[in-house]
Amino acid sequence: MQHADIDSRSLLLSLYQAGLEAVAGQTVTRRYLRQRDWPADTSVAVLACGKAAPAMARGAEAVLGQRIDRGLLITKHGYGEAGLSPRWQCLEAGHPLPDEASLQAGQRLLEYVAQLPPAMPLLSLISGGTSALLEVLPPGVSLADLQRVNTWLLGSGVDIAGMNRVRKALSCLKGGKLLNYLGERPVLNLMISDVRGDDPAVIGSGLLSPQQATLPSNLPDWLRALLAKSATCPPARAGLPTVEQHIVASNQEACEAVAEAARRRDLPVAIQPPCYGPVAEVASELAGFLRSAAPGIYVWGGEPTVELPSQAGRGGRNQHLALSLALALAGEPGISVLCGATDGSDGSGNDAGAMIDGTTVRQAADYPGDASQALAQADSGTFLAEAGALISTGPTGTNVMDLVIAIKTGPSAE
Repeated sequence: MQHADIDSRSLLLSLYQAGLEAVAGQTVTRRYLRQRDWPADTSVAVLACGKAAPAMARGAEAVLGQRIDRGLLITKHGYGEAGLSPRWQCLEAGHPLPDEASLQAGQRLLEYVAQLPPAMPLLSLISGGTSALLEVLPPGVSLADLQRVNTWLLGSGVDIAGMNRVRKALSCLKGGKLLNYLGERPVLNLMISDVRGDDPAVIGSGLLSPQQATLPSNLPDWLRALLAKSATCPPARAGLPTVEQHIVASNQEACEAVAEAARRRDLPVAIQPPCYGPVAEVASELAGFLRSAAPGIYVWGGEPTVELPSQAGRGGRNQHLALSLALALAGEPGISVLCGATDGSDGSGNDAGAMIDGTTVRQAADYPGDASQALAQADSGTFLAEAGALISTGPTGTNVMDLVIAIKTGPSAE
């Protein structure tokens, strides 16, 4: 791979897009349902929750059509879209912070399942974002309490599994407690996984997966006091209904699709072990690897964590990782890296992530400080915007954690 032969920016974007398309909600839902022997005279109710809910719902409609008796879709503000039949009720709610619409969505979900004919099968389509988008709270816990909990979790450095253990403990709906409302109907639960290990009990805080889980050890006293109020929520019942659960898209599949797209271009490519842990540690490991690596394409999945200051700036974990890499690789020729969220939303803004190389930290001439200051203030997005390094996709119709794709065109440092 010679630098003159490669447009690194265009290639990175093309490979990233290949990863997204392989795990697109409409595609993976349609593919799975076409493999099922679904009787033509069987009516089904559908529940679609999460940031990929509209895409998954379209996939279900493409296969089941008139067999869908009714559907309830709950997704992020701005992610809803036209194109579904009138059989669907579509709601939008807050993410990453739950809002009043999230509480309304939780109540509407209970009303929806209460109105279903007793034996009607339920097709559940769950993707990341569900934890914030709908909630039923214990008596004595307010929306302000819920938002305080989620704000603390998002800035705590706790990984998604730990976050969702807390969310389940505080909820009258999550942690399998939705099962209490479903009667004896059969349930097919299809999930796009945004969690490490693809555990159904963690995806969307496990609406249909009862699980006793140990809470993170670093919870503040005020949060433990709130969790004590959840004792009034009935525990998830065991046994009924019968729930069949399947993962229809994962981070590994996205990584493999990126690698296959590189192979189709006759480019050397290798999938690396996934990235977890604090962003600073991940960035140091990736930068060291890339300096000594042979020329080629390198792909990582995963989801690093960031501990935020009390007043965070613009950006999310992908932008924080990208700027950390830009600083670590400053002046290094022939290395370009894309860090991107697969749902198209990195942090609370509308950017999916960023692309950097050895010149990025010199490009933000108008930023009132340096890259190190931007990282300390969790303001990587502002710095990267000034450098022209941000990437935006809009809603992608999927959510399988993050992708990091690197191109090295020069010789290794060894």
